[in-house]
Amino acid sequence: MSHLPRSIHIEDFFYDLTPEKIAYHPLYQRDGSKLLIYKDGKISEDIFKNVAGYFPPNSQIVFNETKVFQARLPFRKLSGAAIEIFCLEPVAPHADIERAFAQQESCVWRCIVGNAKKWKSGKTEWTGNENSDLQLFAELLEREEETFLIRFSWTPATASFSEVVEQCGHVPLPPYIHRKEETEDKTAYQTIYAREEGSVAAPTAGLHFTKEVLNALQQQDIELLKLTLHTGAGTFKPVSSETLGDHVMHTEKMQISKQTIQQLRHASQNMRIAVGTTTVRTLESLYWFGVKLLLHPETEYFFIDQWEVYDELAKSDITVNQSLDAVLNYMDGKAINQLYGSTKLIITPDYRIRMADVLITNFHQPQSTLLLLVAAFIGEAWKDIYQYALAHDFRFLSYGDACLIFGDV
Repeated sequence: MSHLPRSIHIEDFFYDLTPEKIAYHPLYQRDGSKLLIYKDGKISEDIFKNVAGYFPPNSQIVFNETKVFQARLPFRKLSGAAIEIFCLEPVAPHADIERAFAQQESCVWRCIVGNAKKWKSGKTEWTGNENSDLQLFAELLEREEETFLIRFSWTPATASFSEVVEQCGHVPLPPYIHRKEETEDKTAYQTIYAREEGSVAAPTAGLHFTKEVLNALQQQDIELLKLTLHTGAGTFKPVSSETLGDHVMHTEKMQISKQTIQQLRHASQNMRIAVGTTTVRTLESLYWFGVKLLLHPETEYFFIDQWEVYDELAKSDITVNQSLDAVLNYMDGKAINQLYGSTKLIITPDYRIRMADVLITNFHQPQSTLLLLVAAFIGEAWKDIYQYALAHDFRFLSYGDACLIFGDV
């Protein structure tokens, strides 16, 4: 790798996405979406329910089992002004997602506030179901550039924050879906295997999977692995700078079990399939954590910064298995079965994917970091794929169709 990623011009990753190409509603049948296949430089089409047939036995497929929570909370000030609070991440008393959702009585979160100019200070009250016995209040503590620190408090105080947002919140539909939440969104904007609550955006490649598709994979002796990356609102943030060097990548939190890492290490798979860009980001971050442990044994925390894998760490020729062994040894030394970390890793066309051979993904926004990741798999061929999809009535973005990309190996 080199310093070239910083000089990449984001305008080179533009394509003309018109509104009628965006899927504003989910399909009735999850696995009924169209599937574009890119393999050996050729493009073909199928239906997603047939996806298992494209993988040889003894492969591995890796899923992100994060769960989207009801992150959008409507409030109203005494003056009548409507305020919407979009929860991003917990701050106090716990920054850990799991403990934050179990918190009772009160907590502080970093949030985006809609109509913030109408809210200078003081408390505001949730405007929800009048028949509910739950009262929720929000107090603005501090402004941090584009976000705010908000203290939530509620009665009954014995309710957990998870119960509070489940009752008071709304589905955090992506900003490009210009419509109100509908009943179907609560289940449709969630994978069927979602387990770890903490995302404000669905890992959308996983939305296509059904029990039937998962069963078909297992019947072909394909090993199903799970990990977690909690998707933040930054995933929707376009690159606004002219070159990537001036773009600040968002941080996302990850969780990987020792069992999953052992499965990754000891697999004799024909290929490894990553379901979604979030899964790729987690797997690659895991690799680099092992590299850091080997190069810098004093490393204490699992954190991957935006550019470090293109700079100092880039000189490493450490193999995937050596890296995973280092991570397992680290976990043994700390007697832990769950590895928690965070990543700001940006994956660009100049990056070499190490932990996945195949990517299942949706069609992403122009000039997005997700599109850059796709280009890391197949280079300039991303343009052919997207031109084909636009010309053949594929549905784009979160509720859209799927793409199966075999990397250039």
